[in-house]
Amino acid sequence: MLSERRLEVLRAIVQDYVGTEEPVGSKALTERHSLGVSPATVRNDMAALEDEGFIAQPHTSAGRIPTDKGYRLFVDKLADIKPMTAPERRAIQSFLDSAVDLDDVVGRTVRLLAQLTRQVAVVQYPSLTRSTVRHVELLSMSPARVMLVLITDTGRVEQRMIDCPAPFGETSVADLRARLNSRISGRRFADVPQLVQDLPDSFEQEDRGTVAVVLSTLLETVVEETEERLMIGGTANLARYGQDFPLMIRPVLEALEEQVVLLRLLGEVTDPRMAVRIGHENAYEGLNSTSVVSVGYGSGGEAVAKLGVVGPTRMDYPGTMGAVRAVARYVGQILAES
Repeated sequence: MLSERRLEVLRAIVQDYVGTEEPVGSKALTERHSLGVSPATVRNDMAALEDEGFIAQPHTSAGRIPTDKGYRLFVDKLADIKPMTAPERRAIQSFLDSAVDLDDVVGRTVRLLAQLTRQVAVVQYPSLTRSTVRHVELLSMSPARVMLVLITDTGRVEQRMIDCPAPFGETSVADLRARLNSRISGRRFADVPQLVQDLPDSFEQEDRGTVAVVLSTLLETVVEETEERLMIGGTANLARYGQDFPLMIRPVLEALEEQVVLLRLLGEVTDPRMAVRIGHENAYEGLNSTSVVSVGYGSGGEAVAKLGVVGPTRMDYPGTMGAVRAVARYVGQILAES
């Protein structure tokens, strides 16, 4: 276990290195921080931290930089999440409140996260597998054509045009709409197939074929849309951190193009807690020079998707974690109110 003083020295090294981009020496630490000890004592503490693998000497200068292990300890023990200021919170809420639909919410969230953190922002769309049905709308477009509109509790809207095998009148359309909503409104998508399987049998013989086609389209929509979707933004921000990716920017960019890699980085949606993966904790080798800060978002205290940022290990962890948490909270509120 490190002493409190050495923990403070490590905290100071991380803060200075993130702020200055330069290896940190003992003299600079004692000048910038009230550590209450001499430069010689700080040098001894730095030597101990280096022996333990928390800091390293990148070249022959006297300065040290944090290692992945050092950042990990900083995040776990030393970093207080930086809260957003009142003006920042108002700006976030105002920007997200102006969204007109789910795509706009996700797009605005990506831009906002990238701007606040100056990192690469990644936002996962709410998955239908973790969503519930808010409403099913059926609209008669012609005697033998119906539009199906599926609305989820997260604001996702899917619509399909259906050609009916026989004329299907307005009264029948209204009847099917009412019965569908009575069975599946407020229910999870995973439960929908079982809830509607016997529905055709409750209609007159001449309407059963059309009811079966509508239900088949509904179930196909659920299956098609279980594929996870992501939106990414702020990739150009990586250009600001050239020295943090020596000869390694290309694999980072390649990794960011792989949706499967990004989904794995964000982690399981069922775990809504904030997660910080640092450097070599990322399983994908191309991202060993990056850190990922992610958290679940949703309505009613249940996560339906995740969002986060990818940036160099030399990042402002308290500020980044605060921004990610604040944005996730506002997105969840928007989904709950939509």
